[in-house]
Amino acid sequence: MIAATLQLMFQGELADAISLWSRAFPDMVIKELSGEGEPRRVQVTVAGQTLFLFDSPMTHDFTFTPAISLVIACDRAEDVDRLAGILGEGGQVFMPLDAYPFSPRFTWVADRFGVSWQLMQQPEGAA
Repeated sequence: MIAATLQLMFQGELADAISLWSRAFPDMVIKELSGEGEPRRVQVTVAGQTLFLFDSPMTHDFTFTPAISLVIACDRAEDVDRLAGILGEGGQVFMPLDAYPFSPRFTWVADRFGVSWQLMQQPEGAA
């Protein structure tokens, strides 16, 4: 078997990111992967998507980019608004909450850690 899973590398802020994301996604599943004395590694499942998260012990000259986003599809506009309110705290808005030709309710934000989120309400009749 061959499997691909997105890994996101944080620089000392992993615990804070998990705390924020847990507020946004209360059903998020968190599994610790690191052993004692190792840099923290976790596996999370957010909205059905498995991600690996790593807290680098070193500081790097790079960070996250909006060129890669986690796209979260919601059935209800209220869910888009709620997620945008939580994930956007202290972050950056690339596209404000609004209706767009591709979604009746959409926003594109980066959380305060730089992780990019595209939050959208599924159009009527979308699978």
